[in-house]
Amino acid sequence: MGPHPAVAAIRLAVRRALHDILNAQPSPHSLLPAPATTGESSPLVLVACSGGADSMALASALAFEAPKLGLRAGGVTVDHGLQPGSDLRADEVVLRLTGLGLAPVEAISVTVGREGGPEAAARDARYGALDAAAERHGATAVLLGHTRDDQAETVLLGLARGSGIRSLSGMAAVSGGPNAPGRYRRPFLQLDRQTARKACMVQSLPVWDDPHNADPAYTRSRLRHEGLPALEKALGKGVVEALARTAQLSRDDADALDTWARQAEASVRDAAGLLECAKLYALPPAVRRRILRSAAIEAGAPAGSLFARHIEEVDRLITGWRGQGAINLPGRVVAQRQGGRLVIRQG
Repeated sequence: MGPHPAVAAIRLAVRRALHDILNAQPSPHSLLPAPATTGESSPLVLVACSGGADSMALASALAFEAPKLGLRAGGVTVDHGLQPGSDLRADEVVLRLTGLGLAPVEAISVTVGREGGPEAAARDARYGALDAAAERHGATAVLLGHTRDDQAETVLLGLARGSGIRSLSGMAAVSGGPNAPGRYRRPFLQLDRQTARKACMVQSLPVWDDPHNADPAYTRSRLRHEGLPALEKALGKGVVEALARTAQLSRDDADALDTWARQAEASVRDAAGLLECAKLYALPPAVRRRILRSAAIEAGAPAGSLFARHIEEVDRLITGWRGQGAINLPGRVVAQRQGGRLVIRQG
């Protein structure tokens, strides 16, 4: 008799993610099937685990699937220090991951700042810790337990911010920074939260429900427990699936526009490398604004502080030029029109 359908679903999702990781590796690991034995030279895949149902289901599936592909599997839990006893819970997660057969396993304590609000600050601290752990252990990838429900919430938050199609793209199945572009993998984006919880239940895996996930002080918590249920009541079932589908369609469109903007940028610069306003004006607005955003970030504007309203103000120097002065952007960056050229530089 095979595994429970929920367990089979999470294992299949993880198996596919691990195959993708192997195929992205240089030879000999790019050749499938992989060896059935693992050693210190085998690629290491880490799972980020909070102890909740999503990440515990992910950890159990990784422990089951990785050895069959000749991969080493480890785990990391991040202690944000935001609740009493969080260090003890982190120790418990380490014991659970070790009990699944994962190694190396570690708990990392972080200090959460205030920039961008509590949720954004905690996220930044968490990813900083995961990046450091991946580099310290030489990990090929880090698996994250975000589900289709998380994706739907992310799309709605992006819609509320009004930040454009990229914010509607939600979370990518594969992401990472410039130095490790494919580090993070999200195998569960096509699975709902209940599947992960069911998989934990039938495997008798203990899970921890973070009280922050039910705290109405947090925007995502209110969306999860009030916003999405209200939408489903008004529009019927299927809202989560539709939002997740919107994320993928938006991501495809945003990726295509980003590629177009990168290709067009060289054609709108003069011999000195300055942006020519007339050539920028001739581009579609979605392409032009991407070029302007990229130029502002290159000049030193922090990407996380650069919002759509900033780019719209700079865009008016191109499309609504009436002799207005310089535009001040985050990071002490200034955008100014001079002699038919757009100059974006540190002020």
